[in-house]
Amino acid sequence: MMARINQIVLISTFVSFSWLTMQVVHECGHVLAAVSTGGDVQKVVLHPLALSRTDVSPNPCPRIVVWAGPVFGSLAPLMGWLLADRFRWLHVFLWRFFAGFCLVANGVYLIGGSFAKGADPGEMMRLGTPQVVLVLVGAIGAVSGFLLWHRQGTHFGFGDSKGRVQTSAVATSVLLLLGVIVGELVCGSSK
Repeated sequence: MMARINQIVLISTFVSFSWLTMQVVHECGHVLAAVSTGGDVQKVVLHPLALSRTDVSPNPCPRIVVWAGPVFGSLAPLMGWLLADRFRWLHVFLWRFFAGFCLVANGVYLIGGSFAKGADPGEMMRLGTPQVVLVLVGAIGAVSGFLLWHRQGTHFGFGDSKGRVQTSAVATSVLLLLGVIVGELVCGSSK
């Protein structure tokens, strides 16, 4: 019974951490692109109970800024996982899951948003990006994320592990989630 409780805690806290942190990394992409192209970041919204947003005005390079969110938001976590794997950091599977999560989330965002014509994908289309490009890039991202998740279930207590997970991974996941929540509550809306 305790094994299943640990499994549930690991999964629920790490998926929550991944969702919130994916938004942070995505918005970092917008901010870095805006600053590097001479834009003025008016506001960044990051809060555990809100969808993230970055307001830039003036925005001299809107195409770069809008694409930087999902591109940086996908590639930075992927690079983080590759580094963690290369240097054999503790709980590399968590880094791998997070990288896959970001690829899937940003990919699905591009695909779904292209049909809803809202948020970043809607802005990309208004700026001239064809919908087929959004769907193709989104599909590549999402499929890549699913491939990263392949055969990772045992680390999360599925299959042969029968609910057993590393206690240290559970503690790490809980601390990471608490850290991002506190960080967003303290610094969530800036400038």
